[in-house]
Amino acid sequence: MAGRPREFDRDTALAKARDAFWSRGYEGVSMADLVEKLGIASARIYAAFGSKAALFREAVALYDAEEGSFAARALAEEPKATQAIERSLREAIENCTRKGRPQGCMVVSAATNCAAENDGVREFLADHRRRRTALLRERLERAVAEGELQPEADTQALAEHYATILLGIAVQARDGVSRQRLMATIPAAMLAIRAAAI
Repeated sequence: MAGRPREFDRDTALAKARDAFWSRGYEGVSMADLVEKLGIASARIYAAFGSKAALFREAVALYDAEEGSFAARALAEEPKATQAIERSLREAIENCTRKGRPQGCMVVSAATNCAAENDGVREFLADHRRRRTALLRERLERAVAEGELQPEADTQALAEHYATILLGIAVQARDGVSRQRLMATIPAAMLAIRAAAI
């Protein structure tokens, strides 16, 4: 007679899946890898999460809630856009280089290249990154309205500039560039917004 399937903690399983996808990307993690990492059979993974893609989306949501929402918090909490941008850069570096965690940003590195059958995953992450850029632009537009930045400031270009820098931080951290070296780039990165300030 077969024994009962071992119970599992869904939140623990999701955190393990997040770390696997963060370390190796969407396509780099097979169902066999998930079975091994989560310690449960593939049928139970499908029953709990629906599909590998659905599990991945939940893993990204968990990452965002615990690791990846630093920029949104900085943009909402800092009284000045300049302070919010600088804090976002600093916290991105801290997040991407934390010891005991995968290096880089899960949203940046998990699916930059996908096979055609995984275009939905690639587009999901691209849309996620576009929304981050939109948050930057909204905060910069507010800074123009509040008189912190010049009326003619190109908020879209500035938002794209800082989104690009944030992406670069994630890639550089993934490649092993140290926290100290990445922190040293912040003064130069801040020149663009300072040039637009009143």
